[in-house]
Amino acid sequence: MANTWGYGAMTNSLGDIQNSKAIIIFGANPAVNHPVGFQHFLKAKERNNTKIIVVDPRFTKTAAKADYYAQIRPGTDIPFMYGMLNIIFEKGWHDKNFINDRVFGMEEIMAEAKNWPIEKVAEVTGVDADLIVQITKHYANNTPGTLIWAMGLTQHSNGTSNTRMAPILQLALGNMGVEGGGTNILRGHDNVQGATDFGCLADSLPGYYGLSEGSWKYFASSWGVDFDWLQGRFKDPSWMNKKGFTLARWWAGVLGENEGEDAIHNADTRLKALFVMGNGITSTAQTKKIKEALDHLDLAVFCDPFVNEGAIITDKQNDVYILPAATQFETAGSVTATNRSAQWRDKVIDPMYESKADQEILFALAKRLGFYDELTAGMKIRENKKDFNWPEDATDEIARIIKTIGLTGWTAKRLKMHQENWHMFDEVSLRGYGPMTGEYYGLPWPCWTEGHSGSPVLYNIHRPVKEGGMGFRNRFGMERDGVNLLAGKGSAPKDSSNKDGYPEINKDNIEAVLGITLTEDEKARIGKNWKVDKSNIIAEKCMEAGIAPYGNAKARAKVWGWADEIPKHREPLHSPRTDLTKEYPSFPDKKNHWRVDTRYISEQSKQDWAKDFPINLVTGRLVNMNGAGMENRASKYLAKLTPEMFCDINPDLAGRYGIRDGSMMWIHSPQGTKIKVKAHYSHSVSPDRIFIPIHFAGVLEGESLLHKYPDGTAPYAIGESANTVTNYGYDIVTQIPETKGGLCQIARV
Repeated sequence: MANTWGYGAMTNSLGDIQNSKAIIIFGANPAVNHPVGFQHFLKAKERNNTKIIVVDPRFTKTAAKADYYAQIRPGTDIPFMYGMLNIIFEKGWHDKNFINDRVFGMEEIMAEAKNWPIEKVAEVTGVDADLIVQITKHYANNTPGTLIWAMGLTQHSNGTSNTRMAPILQLALGNMGVEGGGTNILRGHDNVQGATDFGCLADSLPGYYGLSEGSWKYFASSWGVDFDWLQGRFKDPSWMNKKGFTLARWWAGVLGENEGEDAIHNADTRLKALFVMGNGITSTAQTKKIKEALDHLDLAVFCDPFVNEGAIITDKQNDVYILPAATQFETAGSVTATNRSAQWRDKVIDPMYESKADQEILFALAKRLGFYDELTAGMKIRENKKDFNWPEDATDEIARIIKTIGLTGWTAKRLKMHQENWHMFDEVSLRGYGPMTGEYYGLPWPCWTEGHSGSPVLYNIHRPVKEGGMGFRNRFGMERDGVNLLAGKGSAPKDSSNKDGYPEINKDNIEAVLGITLTEDEKARIGKNWKVDKSNIIAEKCMEAGIAPYGNAKARAKVWGWADEIPKHREPLHSPRTDLTKEYPSFPDKKNHWRVDTRYISEQSKQDWAKDFPINLVTGRLVNMNGAGMENRASKYLAKLTPEMFCDINPDLAGRYGIRDGSMMWIHSPQGTKIKVKAHYSHSVSPDRIFIPIHFAGVLEGESLLHKYPDGTAPYAIGESANTVTNYGYDIVTQIPETKGGLCQIARV
């Protein structure tokens, strides 16, 4: 999405869903996975008679609350949405003025949509043509509509195209930048958005600053460290600006030198050490490969409140360490919710037993490695202090540095004030009242200054900038193919001094664009551009002029330079429809893709996968579990709700293989792996697919690992990891694993 309109985040909020007239959900099950947030969906039905549309391979509890349910074949979301768009364009239901003024490249989308007549869409997706027509008619004619998705849309080899297709559908209908509209991506944990924002990505610095020398120098200065010292931490300067391994394929960095493995490109060496903090290792695809990689490491460290199964599945006997980390209740600080708003948390109790808060573990590690002073210097800069106060000074350091997503207003004092007055905000609009008047709850980013309100609805030009208004971000240049990329006339935020599109603001153009004159002092202090302006003069002057610092441009339906400039349907690498793989082949194989060669077309065409593995494998989450399930399975009360790993299987499919309800069955993957699970008869899945949850570990290919847990640490429930049998396959842009479009075979035990 960041390559469509500027930021890759949820555009509205869960509360704002109550303003929606129609809700369409792709590959998400919020009734189970976000049960509190799902109350807003149900309130929308009460307030507006809002219809809920669910598109999912499995009949979920969310689908049970839906007015329309389409049981789609996994990996065919793009044809489904093109089918909708084809109808929308033919009927003239698209928002022509919105497209003309605020969207670039929609003409090519219109041309591609013509290739997807309803009969073809039905044949490829498995969804009845009349149902697609009904869904499209209702969604297009009940605006504003919001579009929801989760991992069911992203975890495919063309997941990035999926998540571009969804915004395009919203752009076509003018559902962007409006209350009750937008694209609302449901994140898996309470601080996933925050972890993403603050640097847990392999291709960016905190705040999505690119890996360039200029960005590194900005951070070196902001952190209070010498740039040459920072550069010296790398093998040579060139590696400072290269993407790293992703979470999905770190294990390839260990095994890539072995025969038969995908080659790696990693400074002439394999990965030798792994430090895991807050990530359930069995939540990543390819569990057997992860085990093999763990076995080959020189050092493995697992830092978690409960025993990370990485320490359990490995056969490595030496140099494996388990560090007891504190829970979220034993520490304090800020977290970022799925809707970009911040929440302050107080510490409930001190860390128990020998556990330590994450930052204390990292501080101790930095001391041993000799760079503690450099690690903590940034928290002392503002007042030139000799020491720092955790976590307030860390929060203020982040606010001082991160301009790209507008965190300048996120001071610890301000976030604490929101926590203390949470009852003074409206649950739908997030608007504050009483002492909180003029602010939105959690100051959803961008929050440009300490006086800015926060932005509850991204790209909303119907509000002044000082109240969260803005156009689409100008980050793609001024023109393309002879077409102006700035927004059309009259498409500026309300009360803006500039009524049309305008470029992102920098030192050289600020006076001309804003129509102001800087003082000599301001000229001396102002930064090169809004992203590195330590003085924050650019943002402050923009607020006064009613202008967003990042400019006002058109959204992009077409992304140049990518494998698919407009989204194209490509069959999954392991497709049950071999007859379609020639018409809709996967991407060419990609070398040095996040430091590892990655197979696409060669894997897809290697053999007729469906011949030996005829069943679609669908994975997902349970309401009482979270991620890899370490914390939840350690609770006897939560574990009691789901005491063992299972497989939802249609009775008709089970009958063909002689599998009885409650009996054990084998699931085999194309990679030669297998898991043994209990069969659970269910009509939530059709006879061509099965469903398994992702939260179990402690059993590997039928063998219990319970004896490997340290005394007193074994969970109340163990089971096979679903990711032992998820298929090889990774997104062409992000390398998110293709866990939602794989194949398997089954057998009774």
